Amino acid sequence: MSSVSVGRVLRSGACAGAVGALVAAGLGSGVAFADDSQTDQLWVQAPYDQTVTVAPNGGAAQYRSLALGLYHDNGNFTVTDGRLTVDVSGLAGVAEVAWPDNCTPDDAGTVAVCDTGDVPTRYSAQVQLKVRAAAGATVGAQGTIEYSATATGGPDGTLTAPQDSAETSVTVGSGPDLGVSAPQDVSGVAPGTVLTVPFSVTNTGNETAHGFTVKMWATYGLDVTTRYPQCTYTGPDPDGEYTPMTDVTCSFDTDVAPGATVELPEPLRLTVTGHALYERFDYEVQPGGDATDLNGSDNGRSWHVDADNTADFAVSGTEVSGAAGDTVTAGFRFDNHGPAWVGNVSSGDPVAVIDYYLPEGTTATSVPATCHSAWTSGDDPAIGHYACTLPLWAKPDLAVGFPFQLRIDRVVPDATGRVIAHPHSDTSLTFDPDSENNSAEVIVNPSA
Repeated sequence: MSSVSVGRVLRSGACAGAVGALVAAGLGSGVAFADDSQTDQLWVQAPYDQTVTVAPNGGAAQYRSLALGLYHDNGNFTVTDGRLTVDVSGLAGVAEVAWPDNCTPDDAGTVAVCDTGDVPTRYSAQVQLKVRAAAGATVGAQGTIEYSATATGGPDGTLTAPQDSAETSVTVGSGPDLGVSAPQDVSGVAPGTVLTVPFSVTNTGNETAHGFTVKMWATYGLDVTTRYPQCTYTGPDPDGEYTPMTDVTCSFDTDVAPGATVELPEPLRLTVTGHALYERFDYEVQPGGDATDLNGSDNGRSWHVDADNTADFAVSGTEVSGAAGDTVTAGFRFDNHGPAWVGNVSSGDPVAVIDYYLPEGTTATSVPATCHSAWTSGDDPAIGHYACTLPLWAKPDLAVGFPFQLRIDRVVPDATGRVIAHPHSDTSLTFDPDSENNSAEVIVNPSA
């Protein structure tokens, strides 16, 4: 059993680089987990920048796809009727667009309202805009696409994306542009299953990529089964200080010509382990040598794999005795009985927050570093209340002690404190089917 420090890491989205930052961030100072169940926010998902290839002499440039979408934060609310407004007036002389069927442009063709339908809590591309360099635009020319959005739903009935929260800078360029296709997430996968990653590399640029590098990150419940001699592999370390992940770096010498698609030397396979639950596999490709990729928005992908598995979070209390004025150790313990681990690798939120209501007649004189004084509606001001956070991940058989030191101000027979664990997962709370052991008692001066 050990005491564990906890910290909120940098939030990461779909890009693989953010997961790499997550591994490096590790654990820091204690934080509280906020209850935001009654709030919601609409967001526009759009690339920060987009490069289009310069038009060849005497010809038209090729269209490139620009994926856009809406998402919102809180799955407790249903959000529908998404409306994404796209303003391309800032592209004059730089680039031109082709509107998809779910967008209705104005008479000038520079502003369109796009119907995105129901709005998910996890980003998906709902609008596929096509953009190409304008005739006569030279390498280095730049313009901007601006966005705004509304939807029906949320706590007030209408959600509006923050003003100026998203825009795309479009640049005319020349070079290779490697990308990997977006995989379809899978769920209900039995532990022990071997999955094949849908991994291919396409060059949509106008110059050949002379080789390419690949980086991969697999969460703790995924074993990278395929081993390429062109790659180095590190991790995972379930007993280390940082989030346990497998980190892979590869360098392949395969040329990728404009318009070509290449595969890895053999299919890339992952094994879903016995401790898998809500897993994530991130991968990223870049052209080799000194070449710069024209557009990084499709270089990295995340594949979510949800296993058919459970984890059992539990807390246990203590019984102690003492006289008035004595200081006693009257804490509690948290355990993950498995068989699965739980990791909030996307948000960095703690996997559980534990409320501890002190026994009557006691005062805390020493509190674990990951616990802080708390207050919720209906609390008795005479009873001390503390909230304790766990790390962003809990491996199977994790045992964390919370050794509170309590001073007995007055002797109350069978003074009973309450310990309540609140599991949290980015994906779902159904992983813990046994809720009875999520609460326990701490008793000071039991009568029997």
